[in-house]
Amino acid sequence: MEHDKNNAMEAPPKGRLILGGIVFISGFLSPLLIPLVIASDLNTGTKSLISGLLALGIPELFMIIAAAILGKPGFAYIKSKIFSWFKKYGPPDFVGPTRYKIGLVMFCLPLIIGFLWPYIELYMPFVVNYSLWIYIGGDVMLFLSLFVLGGNFWDKLRSLFIYKSRAVMINDRSHNTNQHD
Repeated sequence: MEHDKNNAMEAPPKGRLILGGIVFISGFLSPLLIPLVIASDLNTGTKSLISGLLALGIPELFMIIAAAILGKPGFAYIKSKIFSWFKKYGPPDFVGPTRYKIGLVMFCLPLIIGFLWPYIELYMPFVVNYSLWIYIGGDVMLFLSLFVLGGNFWDKLRSLFIYKSRAVMINDRSHNTNQHD
């Protein structure tokens, strides 16, 4: 068992590693081509199909191709390198109450603005010129909020998609020994 773990972290041959890495990374960068597809002269149906594939099909397909190029040990090696980088530079598990509140505002504000923006545009037509910047700013703020909120929030967010998960509320005052039952 220990031999399998060490074998999985062994680097594959350099040529396969480079080719597999390029395929893996280019697959995940493929959604960046969507604006080029939208700006093209293709008909709307073709643009929608290509954009959808660039967002949802091609990254997964390229991951499978990269796994085939690298093999199981090589793919495990690439994944371990990527995840170790995210663990090093990613969000901490625990954050303080002030940082958490700031992160919640950063998380909720783009959602609220995104919900209200069509109505704001309807009643204040002069803001239509700023729509693209509002959308981009909201997306960036929402993405950054996930790092401000920390790793525990990622777990909370993930639990929304797990049917049998349960919220357990912890009352900070329950740790006070002077409190009467």
